[in-house]
Amino acid sequence: MNYLAHSILSFTNGQLVGNMIADFIKNNERENFPLEIQDGIKLHRFIDSFTDSHPAVHEAKKIFSPLVRLYSGAFVDVAFDYFVAHYYPIEDLEQHSLKTYRILWENEKWLPENYKKMLVRMEQDDWLTNYRTDQGIKFSMQNVLNKAKYLEKNIPVFDLFLKNKKELQFYFNKFFPDIVSECTKTFKLM
Repeated sequence: MNYLAHSILSFTNGQLVGNMIADFIKNNERENFPLEIQDGIKLHRFIDSFTDSHPAVHEAKKIFSPLVRLYSGAFVDVAFDYFVAHYYPIEDLEQHSLKTYRILWENEKWLPENYKKMLVRMEQDDWLTNYRTDQGIKFSMQNVLNKAKYLEKNIPVFDLFLKNKKELQFYFNKFFPDIVSECTKTFKLM
C-alpha cells in the first residue's frame, strides 16, 4: 500500500507518524522514538508484509509484471491508493488529508530530514487527495519510474493502469477489507 492507505490504516496520531516515516528510518533507529510512533513503524511493516503475501495482490502484480517485472508491487501499491481514495466520499478524503498533514507537521521533531523534504511536496501537491484522480496516479507512477534504477522512464505503466482499472478494482475489493480487518484487530487497541 502507498501513502494514503498507510495514513488511513493508522489509529492514533503517533501511529500515523510512525507509519508514514517507517521507510525513511532504519530498523535499529526505531527505539529512538516514543512508543506510539514505534507502534506506527510496526504497523507500517505489518501492512507491507500482509500486502505482499495476499493472494489478490499477487494476482494484481501480474498485470504490471510484464512491463516492470520486480517493480510490479510498487505500481500495485500506487494503483490501490486510487481505489482507497474512492472508498470514501471526497469531503472525507479532503478532511483526512488536511488532518494527516497537520499531525505530521505537529510532530516535525520526529520526522527524518529526507521525509520532511518530501512532505513539503506531498502537502503542496496534496498527494493524498490527488490519488483520487487519474492525473494524481499518473504523477505517482511516474515518480516510481523516475526513482527505479533499472526501468526506462517512459514505460507506459499508466496506460496499463487505465486499461486494467476494472480488474485492479476487483483485486483491490478482495484485498482491502482483509487488511482493514487485520490492522484493526492487531493495532487499534495498542
